Amino acid sequence: QVQLVESGGGLVQAGGSLRLSCAASGTIISIGIMGWYRQAPGKQRELVARISSGGITNYSDSVKGRFTISRDNAKNTVYLQMNSLNPEDTAVYYCNADLIFVRGALAPRNSWGQGTQVTVSS
Repeated sequence: QVQLVESGGGLVQAGGSLRLSCAASGTIISIGIMGWYRQAPGKQRELVARISSGGITNYSDSVKGRFTISRDNAKNTVYLQMNSLNPEDTAVYYCNADLIFVRGALAPRNSWGQGTQVTVSS
Protein backbone atom coordinates (compact mmCIF):
# COMPACT_ATOMS: atom_id res chain seq x y z
CA GLN A 1 0.00 0.00 0.00
CA VAL A 2 3.03 2.25 0.53
CA GLN A 3 5.99 2.24 -1.80
CA LEU A 4 9.35 3.95 -1.32
CA VAL A 5 11.60 4.58 -4.29
CA GLU A 6 15.17 5.85 -3.93
CA SER A 7 17.15 7.63 -6.58
CA GLY A 8 20.39 9.54 -6.94
CA GLY A 9 22.99 6.90 -6.23
CA GLY A 10 26.01 6.42 -8.42
CA LEU A 11 29.76 6.46 -8.71
CA VAL A 12 31.71 9.49 -7.53
CA GLN A 13 35.29 10.34 -6.70
CA ALA A 14 36.45 10.93 -3.16
CA GLY A 15 35.60 14.46 -2.14
CA GLY A 16 32.60 14.57 -4.41
CA SER A 17 28.91 14.92 -3.67
CA LEU A 18 25.67 13.11 -4.30
CA ARG A 19 22.08 13.87 -3.46
CA LEU A 20 19.76 10.98 -2.72
CA SER A 21 16.00 11.22 -2.93
CA CYS A 22 13.28 8.94 -1.67
CA ALA A 23 9.64 9.40 -2.53
CA ALA A 24 6.83 7.59 -0.75
CA SER A 25 3.62 6.93 -2.62
CA GLY A 26 0.23 5.60 -1.67
CA THR A 27 -2.82 6.82 0.18
CA ILE A 28 -0.64 8.42 2.82
CA ILE A 29 -1.94 10.77 5.44
CA SER A 30 1.38 11.42 7.13
CA ILE A 31 4.80 9.91 7.84
CA GLY A 32 6.20 10.35 11.32
CA ILE A 33 9.85 9.54 10.66
CA MET A 34 11.90 9.20 7.51
CA GLY A 35 15.50 8.13 7.41
CA TRP A 36 18.44 6.73 5.53
CA TYR A 37 20.35 3.58 6.37
CA ARG A 38 23.32 2.04 4.65
CA GLN A 39 24.97 -1.33 4.45
CA ALA A 40 28.44 -2.00 3.12
CA PRO A 41 29.59 -5.48 2.12
CA GLY A 42 30.45 -7.52 5.18
CA LYS A 43 29.17 -4.87 7.56
CA GLN A 44 26.01 -4.34 9.55
CA ARG A 45 23.29 -2.02 8.39
CA GLU A 46 23.60 1.30 10.15
CA LEU A 47 21.52 4.39 10.56
CA VAL A 48 22.90 7.30 8.58
CA ALA A 49 20.37 9.97 9.39
CA ARG A 50 16.72 10.39 10.27
CA ILE A 51 14.26 13.23 10.42
CA SER A 52 10.88 13.56 12.06
CA SER A 53 7.85 15.21 10.57
CA GLY A 54 8.65 18.18 12.79
CA GLY A 55 12.17 18.50 11.43
CA ILE A 56 14.15 17.00 14.29
CA THR A 57 17.26 15.29 12.91
CA ASN A 58 19.70 12.66 14.07
CA TYR A 59 22.98 11.75 12.37
CA SER A 60 25.56 9.05 12.66
CA ASP A 61 28.80 10.47 14.01
CA SER A 62 30.58 9.30 10.89
CA VAL A 63 28.56 11.60 8.65
CA LYS A 64 28.00 14.63 10.85
CA GLY A 65 29.10 17.79 9.15
CA ARG A 66 29.15 16.13 5.74
CA PHE A 67 25.61 14.85 5.18
CA THR A 68 22.36 16.74 5.52
CA ILE A 69 18.94 15.16 5.69
CA SER A 70 15.80 17.07 4.79
CA ARG A 71 12.22 16.32 3.85
CA ASP A 72 9.23 17.73 2.10
CA ASN A 73 6.17 16.61 4.01
CA ALA A 74 3.78 17.71 1.29
CA LYS A 75 5.57 15.47 -1.21
CA ASN A 76 6.33 12.67 1.26
CA THR A 77 9.91 12.85 0.11
CA VAL A 78 13.17 12.71 2.03
CA TYR A 79 16.58 13.79 0.77
CA LEU A 80 20.15 13.13 1.76
CA GLN A 81 22.76 15.59 0.59
CA MET A 82 26.14 13.91 0.82
CA ASN A 83 29.27 16.04 0.59
CA SER A 84 32.95 15.29 1.04
CA LEU A 85 32.37 11.66 0.26
CA ASN A 86 35.08 9.15 1.00
CA PRO A 87 35.48 5.47 0.10
CA GLU A 88 34.14 4.45 3.52
CA ASP A 89 30.78 5.87 2.48
CA THR A 90 30.48 3.20 -0.20
CA ALA A 91 27.36 1.16 0.53
CA VAL A 92 23.82 0.45 -0.49
CA TYR A 93 21.68 3.22 0.92
CA TYR A 94 18.14 2.38 1.97
CA CYS A 95 15.29 4.73 2.60
CA ASN A 96 12.99 4.02 5.52
CA ALA A 97 9.69 5.50 6.54
CA ASP A 98 8.16 4.78 9.92
CA LEU A 99 4.83 5.61 11.49
CA ILE A 100 3.14 5.91 8.12
CA PHE A 101 -0.51 6.72 8.54
CA VAL A 102 -2.50 5.38 5.60
CA ARG A 103 -6.11 6.05 4.75
CA GLY A 104 -8.26 3.12 5.78
CA ALA A 105 -5.55 1.42 7.84
CA LEU A 106 -6.04 0.63 11.51
CA ALA A 107 -2.38 0.85 12.42
CA PRO A 108 0.58 2.85 11.13
CA ARG A 109 3.03 1.18 8.79
CA ASN A 110 6.76 0.89 8.25
CA SER A 111 8.26 0.70 4.79
CA TRP A 112 11.67 0.27 3.14
CA GLY A 113 12.93 1.21 -0.26
CA GLN A 114 14.82 -1.14 -2.55
CA GLY A 115 18.14 0.58 -2.00
CA THR A 116 20.46 2.59 -4.17
CA GLN A 117 24.17 1.95 -4.63
CA VAL A 118 26.66 4.64 -3.72
CA THR A 119 30.24 3.97 -4.70
CA VAL A 120 33.07 6.35 -3.87
CA SER A 121 36.37 5.80 -5.60
CA SER A 122 39.70 6.82 -4.11
